Amino acid sequence: MILRDGPTTATTHIDALVDLYADVFAEPPYCEGPEQVARFRVLLIDEMDRPGFAVVRAVDHGTLVGMAYGFTIPAEQWWHDAATSPPPAAIGVAKFAIMELAVRQSHRGQGLGRELLGDLLRGRTEPIAFLGVDPAAPAYAIYRKWGWREAGHTVPKSGRSYAILLIDLPPR
Repeated sequence: MILRDGPTTATTHIDALVDLYADVFAEPPYCEGPEQVARFRVLLIDEMDRPGFAVVRAVDHGTLVGMAYGFTIPAEQWWHDAATSPPPAAIGVAKFAIMELAVRQSHRGQGLGRELLGDLLRGRTEPIAFLGVDPAAPAYAIYRKWGWREAGHTVPKSGRSYAILLIDLPPR
């Protein structure tokens, strides 16, 4: 079952969202541990206050098995640690930033990630969405297969560069 939450209802699911993140991002190439998971919890709580915040959750027999969430980035902003300028399509327009898409390994390969992403993006008013992904992760090839295109890259404090991918959203 796919459920959609705004900031108010999402706060009741923080522990489950963090547990899912810890499970999924412990895998290579991320190999995240307790420090990164604690940082994610702080970021998630902060991001719930951002304009346009939305989260979709996949629940199977009472267990959270997938999530996707994001929020609106104002027209004058771009990815926070981008090493490249925004592409023309991203200049002067609000954008929807997808911060996380995570599916437990036991539920992968069934189209759940695509369904979560589709539900998250359905009805958005922003003309484009973008996300950051490790080019070494299997998700990179999947996003590209789904039509996401390269829009730049990041240089985060962690030193690991991520690709910034962009997709046009259908007019509402």
